[in-house]
Amino acid sequence: MNCQTQHYVFGPVASRRLGRSLGVDLVPFKTCSYDCVYCQLGRTTARTLERREWTPMDAVLEELKRKLPCRPDYITLSGSGEPTLHSRIGEIIERIQVMTRIPVAVLTNGSLLWQAEVRAQLADADVVLPSLDAGDDLRFRALNRPHDGIVFERMVEGLVEFRREFRGQYWLEVFLLNGYTALQSEALKIAAWVREIRPDKVQLNTVARPPAEHFAIAAPMPRLKQLARLFRPVAEVIVERHGARHPAAMEPEAGAVLELLRRRPCTAQDVADGLGLLPNHALKLLTRLESRRQIERQPIAGQCFYRAAAPSRPSKNPGRSRQASCHEGPQPA
Repeated sequence: MNCQTQHYVFGPVASRRLGRSLGVDLVPFKTCSYDCVYCQLGRTTARTLERREWTPMDAVLEELKRKLPCRPDYITLSGSGEPTLHSRIGEIIERIQVMTRIPVAVLTNGSLLWQAEVRAQLADADVVLPSLDAGDDLRFRALNRPHDGIVFERMVEGLVEFRREFRGQYWLEVFLLNGYTALQSEALKIAAWVREIRPDKVQLNTVARPPAEHFAIAAPMPRLKQLARLFRPVAEVIVERHGARHPAAMEPEAGAVLELLRRRPCTAQDVADGLGLLPNHALKLLTRLESRRQIERQPIAGQCFYRAAAPSRPSKNPGRSRQASCHEGPQPA
């Protein structure tokens, strides 16, 4: 058995909100109801509202069972697209909770919570983390670029209705962009909706990884702290977190790192934290993948991120072309 071989399960990932989060992909890459300008995975290639068994439930659960010795803090239904598009997500949650006591989190854009069936299927999750990035239809369509079948007011009413029914932890993420929504006038619009939604937590976020569009720019930390006071409850500003090293159940292979980078861009420290590695060993694995042109570097906000290289255009001279602007420190021996 190899704990690190996977197709639907990835990580653990060092999550800013959930600690060491073991990710579970329930839909194919970039199958989503939104096409957000800030998405770290790039443009949505399959924007849809179709709910079906996108990935085989039994195969997902079998793979997850093999990964449980990795001892994550949460099992998170998230990954490469919108998890509530999976028509059997409720059954998956139930089966996971029979399998383990590790809490189940659902990371969702919240776009389908206006559907009673979707709300019912998420009822047994331990934590649900939807998002609300705009206070009106104009900004919603500009930033989230939703499927034409999603109406802003109905989407927000779904967030409100889910709070009335859901008994677990409800953490609402508000993603703010500099020049668009990181403005007091726009934040006040969002805050007004948040008072109706009444989540247990409000968490302000901004761009921390390479976004889909170049104009999606991070809001400065002082501005986020200022805007956080407009929300009730007062919003928590999410910051990068790097926890203590956890021993991995098995020594990860380079393939485990590659699977992780296919889901999200990561720094070397992210890889080390998520997979329970010493930083030098994470760099060794990254260097190996980079030398094979399977991954490439991308600098953002003074940090060096690694991401899986697109198969159609492999990185050229990855170690040389980006060293000047994207340096991770001493290279491993």
